[in-house]
Amino acid sequence: MLDISLLPQQVEPSDWALVFASRNSVTAMRGTPGSPWTVQQASDLWGLDTLTAVPVGYWQGRGLWAFSIAESQVNQTEQISSNLYSLLGRVDDNLFHAHGRAYQLLHWTRTHRYCGQCGSDTALTEGGRAVLCNACEFRVYPRVSPCVIVLVTRGDRLLLAAAAGFQKRFYSTLAGFMEPGESCEQAVAREVREEVGIEIGNVRYFSSQPWPFPSQVMLGFFADWVSGDLTLNEQEIEDADWFDANALPPTPPMTSISGQLISHFINSR
Repeated sequence: MLDISLLPQQVEPSDWALVFASRNSVTAMRGTPGSPWTVQQASDLWGLDTLTAVPVGYWQGRGLWAFSIAESQVNQTEQISSNLYSLLGRVDDNLFHAHGRAYQLLHWTRTHRYCGQCGSDTALTEGGRAVLCNACEFRVYPRVSPCVIVLVTRGDRLLLAAAAGFQKRFYSTLAGFMEPGESCEQAVAREVREEVGIEIGNVRYFSSQPWPFPSQVMLGFFADWVSGDLTLNEQEIEDADWFDANALPPTPPMTSISGQLISHFINSR
């Protein structure tokens, strides 16, 4: 399991390295999917500059670091470059979350190379927990965007929807970003109203999940249908319907909080 209570401060050759090319995690073609490299292995392959390493935490008692390489540096005959979605459900949950945290931190440092207040260069500070402007000393910590995700039920039926643009890969629960000034419950009701046009009640918390696409935390809820007919926002929802628990369409895997919401409801009836 990844320990983030302390961050490594000095890169060691025997430390672990998670390597990304743009949005994709780069791992060895032969071996366990998603396994990290040692820093020495990664340096031998790509000549990594340890000054660019981003501290992630401790994995199996050794420091874990995140590195970026150019997509052109990936050897397609020896390495696999795959997005995080492709690792979901294929690797241990703890390893997936380590990849997710590493990617989020790389995304944060890449998008905060310059100060949002004065435009000057920034650098990591506080042992890697913040970036600091070299000129005006404006300090920025990693940003996490809260999202709500909800399973709406109507008796024994579940409301599931296919998102627009995803070619009906699967039917999932409704989700959306929270707005400034909203409570979680208000965000749940607004998102359901905006996406499918119904009113809900009895909103109750279930669980949460970090979601590195690129830097969300998903807050899961159940809610009951109160009134209204389904009226889809076609810009966001391609299809939605009430499904019987015994006749579900393809749904997300249990590694996602959407799959967990669905499974919990079915098993608790």
